[in-house]
Amino acid sequence: MSEVAAGSQEEWLRAPFSRFLTPNVAIVDVDPGQSYPTVGVLNRGRGLLYRDPVAGSSTAYKKLNRIGSGLLVYSRLKAFEGAITVTPDDLPESFASQEFPTFAFASGGDPDFFRILTTTQSMWDALQGASKGMGGRRERVKPADFLNIVMDIPPLPVQKRIVEVISVIDEQVAALEVEADSLLRVRNAALGDMLSRGGEGWLSAPLSAAGTLTRGRRFVKNDYTESGLGCIHYGQIYTDFGASATRTVTYLPESFRGSMRLAQPGDVVIAGTSENVEDVGKAVAWLGDDDVAVHDDCFIFRHDLDSKFVSYFFASPLFQHQKRQFTSVTKVVRISAANLKKIVMPVPPREEQERISEMTGAVDAQVVALRAEAERLRQARVALLSGLLDRTIDIKSAKLEV
Repeated sequence: MSEVAAGSQEEWLRAPFSRFLTPNVAIVDVDPGQSYPTVGVLNRGRGLLYRDPVAGSSTAYKKLNRIGSGLLVYSRLKAFEGAITVTPDDLPESFASQEFPTFAFASGGDPDFFRILTTTQSMWDALQGASKGMGGRRERVKPADFLNIVMDIPPLPVQKRIVEVISVIDEQVAALEVEADSLLRVRNAALGDMLSRGGEGWLSAPLSAAGTLTRGRRFVKNDYTESGLGCIHYGQIYTDFGASATRTVTYLPESFRGSMRLAQPGDVVIAGTSENVEDVGKAVAWLGDDDVAVHDDCFIFRHDLDSKFVSYFFASPLFQHQKRQFTSVTKVVRISAANLKKIVMPVPPREEQERISEMTGAVDAQVVALRAEAERLRQARVALLSGLLDRTIDIKSAKLEV
C-alpha cells in the first residue's frame, strides 16, 4: 500500500484527513436583532439535528459558526460518540456554536463518500481515539487532531463507485421507512376518526373511572442483569416496542421482585416522562406470560378493557390532543398521575374494542415487517461497506450483486 507521496490515481492512500479536508470555518458575530436557525450533529453518523431558531438576544453566544452545504462537520464535545456528518447540498442557511468546526473537501475527497464514511465503526473508533480531556462529556476532539487521523482512502473513482453501490441500499432503506411512516399516519388518522366519531353503545370515562393508575418504582442502569426479572422504562416504550409487547430487552435481579411494582399480563404501561412532548404518554400493553417490573418514570394502568385497544387509545390523536394541556416542561416533559387521570377515554362495547384492535394491529404488522426489512438491509449495508473499505469485497462484484 502506498503512502501519500507515492500514491497514484489508482491506488488507495493511507493518509491523514488533512490530505482530503481543509478547515473552512465561517464565523459570524451574533446580532441581538436577528434570529439564527441552528443545527447540531447526531451521534453514530446519523446526520444533522435541526433545532428551532435562536434569537440573538436570548443566546449567550457572541459568535456562531455558519454551517454551509457540502461540508464535513463534527461536534468537538461529542465526537467520541460518532457525532460527525457531511451536510446536505440543499441545507438552508444554518448556524451552530463554535464547538462545531467545518471542513471543505480537497480535490481527492468526494463529499458523498465521506458522508458514508461517517457512518462506519472505523470512523467512530478513530474519533474516540482522538478524544482528549478529563473523560466523559468533557472530552473533545480538536480540529488539528481530527485532521491527523489516518485512514485508508480509495482513489476518487473508487470513492464514487462505492457511493453508487451503497446509495442503492440507502435508497431502499429510505423507501421502506417512508412507506412505514405513511402507513402509521394512515393508521393514526383512521384511529382518531373512529374514536372521535364513536358509535352506538359507546361510553366516555376519565382514566380514573376506566381503571387504576399506579406509578412504578425506581431502578438504575447499574441494576441491570443479563436475565432475571424483566423490566420496562419509558425509553423502551418508544424505541423497542409497538402497541404491545411480549418480552423485555432489559432485566433486574430476580431478588428485586418483592420490592418492585409489577405489571401483570394485560396491564398497559404508560410513559410519564420523556425528553419531548410527543413521547410522554406513549404506552405498551404488556402481553407476556410473566409479570415485569416498571420504572418510576412510567405508570401501570389496570383495567377490564381490551389491552390492545387501551394502548391504541394512547397512540391516538384524541389522546395526544388532550395530554398537551396536562404536560409540564422542566428539564424533561412530564405528566402527573393526577392529570393523567383527568383524560377522557371513549369506551366502546367489548366487541368493538376487539375489532378496532384487530384492524389497527393489521396495519402495525405491516409496519413491523417493513421496519424489519429495513433493518435487514442496514445490516447488509454494514457488512458490504466494511468489506469494500477493507478490500475483501471487490467493488465490481459488489455492484453486480446490488
